[in-house]
Amino acid sequence: MKSKDEQIEKFLAELKVKDSDKYEVLTNLRSVVFTSISNLSETFKYGGILFSINDSFGGLYVSKQHVSFEFTYGYKLDTELALEGDGKYRRHLKFRTLDEVNQSKAKIKLLLLQIEKIDAE
Repeated sequence: MKSKDEQIEKFLAELKVKDSDKYEVLTNLRSVVFTSISNLSETFKYGGILFSINDSFGGLYVSKQHVSFEFTYGYKLDTELALEGDGKYRRHLKFRTLDEVNQSKAKIKLLLLQIEKIDAE
């Protein structure tokens, strides 16, 4: 799926060349977000893709070992997935393979539904 943001398009193109495995993980996670939430916007910020509905709720970031799905108000989310992080608010999930994404898609969609409700409050 093509982004309206030129910086995101450049980021994705560079990632595809540099690390095709992480590119597949990131683009699959991005697709889950876009198919789960309506009225979504994305921007390139902090070296990754930041998602917003009314306010920013999280983003996708690439590190050496994994792709991280960051949740701005992760402490509010109820999930069977093991969210990592011990900060006051933010939590994240790490994905190393496309199989990990595929195994978690249904649970990620449930998280995104919760995020929509939190954002509407």
